Amino acid sequence: MALRLFCLPYSGASAMVYGRWRRKLPAWLQLRPVELPGRGTRMAEPLQTDLAGLARQLARELHDEVRQGPYAVLGHSLGALLACELLYALRELGSPTPLGLFASGTAAPSRRAEYDRGFAEPKSDAELIADLRDLQGTPEEVLASQELMSLTLPILRADFLLCGGYRYQRRAPLACPIQVLGGRADKASEEQLRAWGEETCAGSELQLFDGGHFFIHEHEAAVLGCIEQRLQRWRAGEGSLAPAAAAATF
Repeated sequence: MALRLFCLPYSGASAMVYGRWRRKLPAWLQLRPVELPGRGTRMAEPLQTDLAGLARQLARELHDEVRQGPYAVLGHSLGALLACELLYALRELGSPTPLGLFASGTAAPSRRAEYDRGFAEPKSDAELIADLRDLQGTPEEVLASQELMSLTLPILRADFLLCGGYRYQRRAPLACPIQVLGGRADKASEEQLRAWGEETCAGSELQLFDGGHFFIHEHEAAVLGCIEQRLQRWRAGEGSLAPAAAAATF
């Protein structure tokens, strides 16, 4: 039986950012990008600015699908925070526990207050474009295109509000392990990344890669290798990770 990997996009992106991964993953792993309202194939739907509410909406939409077989969830940046909230929302619906969560490129939920400082503040288009440029993940020709930016900036502004309006709530930890992925030159500190372990009773592990915020694209082969290796272990029943495991590096 195929293992589904539900992938949630980062700020300003649609589910298609994971599309190229399909050609690079084994047949036993079914990539399942999750489209968010207001972008991609759901462009006609209103953008959301309430992260907890969006997580509950996605949980209702995915509830039947996650009951069809083993699955794991991955998110990068905003997507990681949303993925965690999604798993809490799925648990409330009585959904099966996933094999694990991949939390990539962002501070843990309990460390958001410092990490997200300034996200809820109103920003001009120029300030949003400057933020994109600082992250070094958007080609300059895209940033210079008024047509493309007119589509991207409303999404990015809503996503900033999703992060800036988030309020951490401590709950009973998740029953699945968490594999944390981070970039050595990214904004999130190692302490903020390790704090993801507070969200699980099944252990967590941190794996660091060279690169900045978009290390998942800069070092795609290494990232996919880590994901595949971890999923193979989870699939084989090696579910739990040792708490506070030492950071592996690439």
